[in-house]
Amino acid sequence: MGSLPLSSDTSLSSSPFPQKSPNPVPNQTSINESTLLNLFKSQQNHLNFFFHNLDLSQTLKFTVTLLNSPGTIFFSGVGKSGFVARKISQTLVSLGIRSAFLSPLDALHGDIGILNSGDVLVMFSKSGNTEELLRLVPCARAKGALLIAVTSVEGNVLGGVCDMNVHLPLERELCPFDLAPVTSTAIQMVFGDTVAIALMGARNLTKEEYATNHPAGRIGKSLIFKVKDVMKKQNELPVCKEGDLIMDQLVELTSKGCGCLLVIDDEYRLIGTFTDGDLRRTLKASGEAIFKLTVGEMCNRKPRTIDPEAMAVDAMKKMEAPPSPVQFLPVINQQTILIGIVTLHGLVSAGL
Repeated sequence: MGSLPLSSDTSLSSSPFPQKSPNPVPNQTSINESTLLNLFKSQQNHLNFFFHNLDLSQTLKFTVTLLNSPGTIFFSGVGKSGFVARKISQTLVSLGIRSAFLSPLDALHGDIGILNSGDVLVMFSKSGNTEELLRLVPCARAKGALLIAVTSVEGNVLGGVCDMNVHLPLERELCPFDLAPVTSTAIQMVFGDTVAIALMGARNLTKEEYATNHPAGRIGKSLIFKVKDVMKKQNELPVCKEGDLIMDQLVELTSKGCGCLLVIDDEYRLIGTFTDGDLRRTLKASGEAIFKLTVGEMCNRKPRTIDPEAMAVDAMKKMEAPPSPVQFLPVINQQTILIGIVTLHGLVSAGL
């Protein structure tokens, strides 16, 4: 790991939060930047100990076992290790790998029914002596699951009764009493998530496949949503004919929230566009003559357009392209029939 920067000593009293009237906790001392820096450096050293002493051959065996698992990969743990186990399971699920968290307590009261032969049960425990996990082992073995312990204390009971034990080297906890599990859980998380990414690579997961598992996120939306999914259509379209007078179409121009008119012929083919900016420029240049001008006389007959099957993110790129950005794109098919409009506001509202 990289080194942490040196820092000047600034007391906690520089906090932006207002200081309350003193009701001091007994034996409380101040916290300063130097204290924090030393703690971060110590944690960095403890994590480096893990990286330098991790048995890669053991880790590879563990990773390949998960990769070749014909069933579901279950994770379990108690307390802080349980939180880590649940998070790693959720990471695998997000990568399209069948996984779930199995609470050891709930498993002993019926939930173990979800385990089947061919499944893998990975149990996280710093000490390897967690009573709830030890009680779970014979029950899970009877269901035919492969049992793997992930522990940090040598010669522990859990590792001895499982089919495989992965040792996560732990120098000590950052806690001054070497008790609070703050370093052990950090290395559990680093270990689990790194293995998850190794599985992701081995399974040749594509960016598109990853996106399908994250449809609500920006990455997912950018790779899944097409123009047809986010465009306005039918009655939402501000349409007019080229022979319509500009002043007769002001309500249509302003009421649909698109900032434009879509000029079409009798067969709904797109002829051009007339924007609120065009209206201002026409009014400035023509004055009272604007009352006699038709939309077709002043519209842009070469607007940027987009296909309904195009990706929504490409629509945004096309709007922002030189020589000047636009706020909307008419959506037309191969016969230039108008079928919708996609707006910048609509794309942003969709989370793109």
